[in-house]
Amino acid sequence: MAKKNKRAAKELAENPPEALPKAVTAEETPFESLAGICAVLVVGLFILTFLAQNFVIPSGSMEKTLLVGDHLIVDRITLAPPTKWMPLAHYREPRRGDILVFLKPVAEPDLDADGKPQYFILVKRLVGLPGDHIHLHNGIVIINGVAQAQPHAQPTTPENYQTFLDEFPSMPPPNIAQVPDSWSSVEFPKDVVNGDLVVPQGMYFMMGDNRHDSLDSRYWGFVPRQNIVGRPLLNYWSFNTPNDIYEQTGIGSRVAWMGHIALHFFTETRWSRTLHLTR
Repeated sequence: MAKKNKRAAKELAENPPEALPKAVTAEETPFESLAGICAVLVVGLFILTFLAQNFVIPSGSMEKTLLVGDHLIVDRITLAPPTKWMPLAHYREPRRGDILVFLKPVAEPDLDADGKPQYFILVKRLVGLPGDHIHLHNGIVIINGVAQAQPHAQPTTPENYQTFLDEFPSMPPPNIAQVPDSWSSVEFPKDVVNGDLVVPQGMYFMMGDNRHDSLDSRYWGFVPRQNIVGRPLLNYWSFNTPNDIYEQTGIGSRVAWMGHIALHFFTETRWSRTLHLTR
């Protein structure tokens, strides 16, 4: 044993650690760094294009369920038409009571500054399915002769009662001067049968939970199936936001708002609503 220890000591003296070859560490080349960044961007773009989408609530039409400044992750897969290239994904048709994100139905979309079609993306609750017979009496939604429970909807009171909104479709829409032409009112003469609005096949009837402050299907009509983008899953961040902030499109306003968020991120984030499931 002593001989082995002497031999080991002799080898260590002849080959000190400084003389041993050092491990070679491979440094990442600029090309490999760029490839890694591109891979992350491709995956993120795929998720945002086909699987999920970010959506910010711009108005109070869904209060108190959704508030201005709620940031949502929208599931774009579940309600999409089934595809062969993704056979394991779960698909289903929209259900009454779903909160849906969709393109506002318009005969001809407005054009932006570059002359390209401009589509409005909205979020409302699905109230009527194809074939449903719908009318409202004193603000209560009645579908196929059955009054519906409305746990999320703003209640009708003597103070907020409006004949057009609460007795729909008994009266034509009012003339709303402050609403742009793209939000023009519609009438449903061919779809009203015995006082009920009958939802055509392939169409859906949407309403905001804030029933007396919501431009919805009562004004602009049914939503085609192909206009449905998806359904919100998660309110991943909620920030206290003025009702008119998203109507301000100037660069100065946007920069000022971003600065406000940076300064007040912790104090004006609605922590009680952040990371909550959307229902």
